[in-house]
Amino acid sequence: MSRPVHFEIHGEDPVAATEFYAAVFGWKVEQWGDQPYWLYTTGEGPGIDGAAAPSQEHGQKVVLTMETDDLAEAVAKARAAGGTVLLENAPIPGVGTLAQVLDPNGVLVGIMQPEPSE
Repeated sequence: MSRPVHFEIHGEDPVAATEFYAAVFGWKVEQWGDQPYWLYTTGEGPGIDGAAAPSQEHGQKVVLTMETDDLAEAVAKARAAGGTVLLENAPIPGVGTLAQVLDPNGVLVGIMQPEPSE
């Protein structure tokens, strides 16, 4: 069973989004290196953390990412269940490998296989 592990909020002005969420919810915001990508720490205990990023070609405003132990198998299952694969195997150094699929309603879902623990 896969659980949500990350969310992204995409928009034309991700800096304004980071200021909004920090002010309203008290989220901690930290830019990821020099990338146009801001990590959100949403609190302690149950829940997930996320990020803000510039708008993407897919047009979705919020993307939920699920974790899996076997990315190739999850992508194959997504295809078999009527999903459309947009991104199949994108390594993110220090994080893992990402795929992105559209569900049958056109909702973008991320699937992440984390890097092995050392």
